[in-house]
Amino acid sequence: MKIDKKLIKELKDYLEEFGLSEIEYQDGSKKIKVAKNLISNSPVTAHKPGLTKPKEESGTKITSPIIGTAYLAPEPGAKKFVEVGQRVKKGQTIMIVEAMKTMNHVPSTSDGEVKKILVQDGEAVEFGQTLVLLK
Repeated sequence: MKIDKKLIKELKDYLEEFGLSEIEYQDGSKKIKVAKNLISNSPVTAHKPGLTKPKEESGTKITSPIIGTAYLAPEPGAKKFVEVGQRVKKGQTIMIVEAMKTMNHVPSTSDGEVKKILVQDGEAVEFGQTLVLLK
């Protein structure tokens, strides 16, 4: 089997561009998976002056159920599902995460008020990534 270095490089570039930890490509019986090594063997961490760890925000976190692309509205140009300051009910759709041409509605996990929307429309998201914070 011939290794397609160009395809592997292209997949690696997608990892960086979309902030993914892994990506998989399949064409017939050929399957390629590219992943980042997220585990560091060194206990030493770098510290840059002036940079601190981001403060953990309080509130109810609504996370992505899958890896995909987040959409804040049902279609381009349409009204967003939720806005900051809006009250939401448990089960209400707060956004869509599209994966493999399937639109997956992300429901609110509890009643509350939208404190912060942490993703942009059309942004790639990871499984478990916090999408919205509720008060």
